Amino acid sequence: MKQRIRTFIAVETDAAIRKAAKDLIDQLRQAGADVKWVDPENLHLTVKFLGDVDADKIAQVCGAVEKAVADLAPFPLEIRGAGAFPSVRRPQTIWLGAGEGDDRMAELAERLETVLEPFRFRRETRRYRTHLTLGRLRREGATAGIGDLGRLVEQLSDYEAGRMPVEELVVFSSELTRAGPVYEAMGRAALDGQ
Repeated sequence: MKQRIRTFIAVETDAAIRKAAKDLIDQLRQAGADVKWVDPENLHLTVKFLGDVDADKIAQVCGAVEKAVADLAPFPLEIRGAGAFPSVRRPQTIWLGAGEGDDRMAELAERLETVLEPFRFRRETRRYRTHLTLGRLRREGATAGIGDLGRLVEQLSDYEAGRMPVEELVVFSSELTRAGPVYEAMGRAALDGQ
């Protein structure tokens, strides 16, 4: 049986963004909702989730990602604005959004969709939306603290986490453990264009 690796492609966040995100999480914890908050060291901006990939295809996937972004220049990305999916009234996933650079992130996502098409990964039908996932509700339908959480998210909709350079994409493996996910970089693709 072939070994399969749970795989995604993302932009790593820098230390300043992780600290600002942790500060925001600390504020949002005050709502008392039953949320599984993301460990700040694991914070990243997913550009494409691939799911389980045959281990013998990982090198080809990494090569395709490198090809997709090699001619693009690095760019600044502003991380700002707390929000929730599906909405602040019914928050299930809490996130930080993006300002300047969001259009460039969407371009990265579209390039990945195109270059990975031969691998038959499911194509995303919704427009890419840059977001840094901060936490997810542990139980669907849980109500304790949800109203307070939604109000806090709404109050922090203009939260400024800072700016960071986007200089590379990383192909990560993701192993789900009882202690939380463990991510490992399997390949890096630099934005080398001018």
